[in-house]
Amino acid sequence: IDLSLDCYVDADFTGLWKHEDDQDPVCVRSRTGYVMTMGGCPIHWTSKLQTEIALSTTEAEFVALAQAMREFIPMRRAFDDMLSAFHLRQDDSPTVKSTIFEDNNGAISTAITPKMTSRTKHIAVKYHFVKQLFNPSESLKSLFQLVKIDTLSQKANVFTKGLGSDGFHRI
Repeated sequence: IDLSLDCYVDADFTGLWKHEDDQDPVCVRSRTGYVMTMGGCPIHWTSKLQTEIALSTTEAEFVALAQAMREFIPMRRAFDDMLSAFHLRQDDSPTVKSTIFEDNNGAISTAITPKMTSRTKHIAVKYHFVKQLFNPSESLKSLFQLVKIDTLSQKANVFTKGLGSDGFHRI
């Protein structure tokens, strides 16, 4: 039995730019999309505009990652409670690691770098809690693993981009 709880995260940087009124502030917002899977089956998904205007694809993807993790963390806690309640642990380890799939190298680098850099310090502090999830202190073991996924395999693309029938069926 595959007891994994995973999350696929994506963003579409200024997705409506040049498709609608380029002077409308809503059209320059990025779209966040993510899907959470249990044992490979989708159990929760979201597609929504970001509240702030991102200045780069890295920022849009990092904000999407933070938004997804805000919903994924409580779901992960419920998942752990369920594993304990039904005695479903596969081995003696106390936890099962969840994989977060992200297709943007800049967002991955921003998340795993412990300190802010001059290029990322403008991103709102409310999103930087993600760094603690992937860079836990030595006393805490991380429950989450951030993994680079190929854009063509990114399941969250369904929620952020207009895909042709081939791309839609592949995902």
